[in-house]
Amino acid sequence: MSASSHRRSPARKRRVLIGAATASLVATGLAAVPLTMSAGAAAVDLAHAVLPANDGWASSGTGTTGGRDADAAHTFTVSTRAELAKALRAGPAGAPRIIQIAGAIDANTDDSGKPLDCADYAAGTGFSLNAYLKAYTPATWGRSNPATWGRSKLPSGAQETARAVAQARQAARVVLSVPSRTTIVGAPGSSAAIVGGSLQVSNADNVIIRNLRFSDTRDCFPQWDPTDGSTGNWNSQYDAVSVRRSTHVWADHNTFGDGPHYDSSNPSYFGREYQVHDGALDITNASDLVTVEYTRFTNHDKTMLIGSSDKDTKLRVTLHHNIFQGIVQRAPLARVGQIHLYDNYYDTATLNGYAHSYSVNSRAHAQVVAQNNYWALSSGRKASQLLSGDGTGAVAGSGNLADGTVTDLVAAYNAEHSSKKIAPTVNWSPKLNAGLEPASDLPAKLGRTAGAGVLNRAGGSIG
Repeated sequence: MSASSHRRSPARKRRVLIGAATASLVATGLAAVPLTMSAGAAAVDLAHAVLPANDGWASSGTGTTGGRDADAAHTFTVSTRAELAKALRAGPAGAPRIIQIAGAIDANTDDSGKPLDCADYAAGTGFSLNAYLKAYTPATWGRSNPATWGRSKLPSGAQETARAVAQARQAARVVLSVPSRTTIVGAPGSSAAIVGGSLQVSNADNVIIRNLRFSDTRDCFPQWDPTDGSTGNWNSQYDAVSVRRSTHVWADHNTFGDGPHYDSSNPSYFGREYQVHDGALDITNASDLVTVEYTRFTNHDKTMLIGSSDKDTKLRVTLHHNIFQGIVQRAPLARVGQIHLYDNYYDTATLNGYAHSYSVNSRAHAQVVAQNNYWALSSGRKASQLLSGDGTGAVAGSGNLADGTVTDLVAAYNAEHSSKKIAPTVNWSPKLNAGLEPASDLPAKLGRTAGAGVLNRAGGSIG
């Protein structure tokens, strides 16, 4: 397999951008993907790169090669939502494809590129937020017993139906399904991004997503669920990236965040935040063999869910060399599976109103191995607040640092929690751990090397 593009080769070879042929795609209006080349060596093509050997769970078995074998007819450069959707649908089914995104794509647009807002999706449905709030206020809705205060019955009727129709209209624009054998990569130097969109990797195998910024994946029509918790909650749809029932997925050098629409601007209704954001990158529904690396997660609440329920299955996932900054929770929340977290950097300082609650939650018998991660503790945060769980999960830790000091995270957590303790041992041992290194230099190193845009640095090398 080719050398990982996030590591400098021993000879520190420089890569230079070279053109790619476009003649075969003139008829479609989509250009071919540019290549990169190492001076004095064979061509190295960012878009055709595959996951290196031993690089986390996604390298297991047949490994992850994405669209490497795409022919010219399935090699695209896109700059609009319509072009992206067309490239994702291009037949025949199962054909490998490479899609390079140039610039920022706004998913909330029609096929002509006209921007769409919440009012456009709601037009003609009969939905209005004021009418919805009036219909389902806890003061009257479902209040069969005054003690329940309208918290026992899910919304139904005209306004809930209208909300669902409006939400489906938005979903038809912002949810983009990614098929098997696909590579989606941000064009070097183009500030490639998907704004307001949701890539859905569902029932797929062999998918690569690299060098992209995902921002403000926002649901115009959250649903009120009075039965969610003791006080109800507003629940939104659309993860920026959702991996469901899929295998061999590699996400690398991406950036996720809510900006510019931060949660601090959300109003409150029925005493609860009107939450318009869901997950950043969720891995659920028996997905398996996933590696997430060199990615920035920032300005977000419910960041990464591994496992949709306590009855989920499989869920072998590796997270390494990622940055979590301005993250409230779920970094990740892990259920059931074998999860390897190594060489990640967690900054617990409040950022743009996003205040740290916990970092890693191990529950539903999850078997988490946490090695050589670094936590920077902000004022008022301490080591006992970095983990969470339901009393059935495990975290086997080693080499983890809190403010530069080796820290037993499980012991710190268990010492301050009389119930729902976390087990300190797991039933497996990681073998696929390429690049495992001591944690001490992670804050400086990952500040330079993680996130979207890094792969297009001058010289084409990192570190």
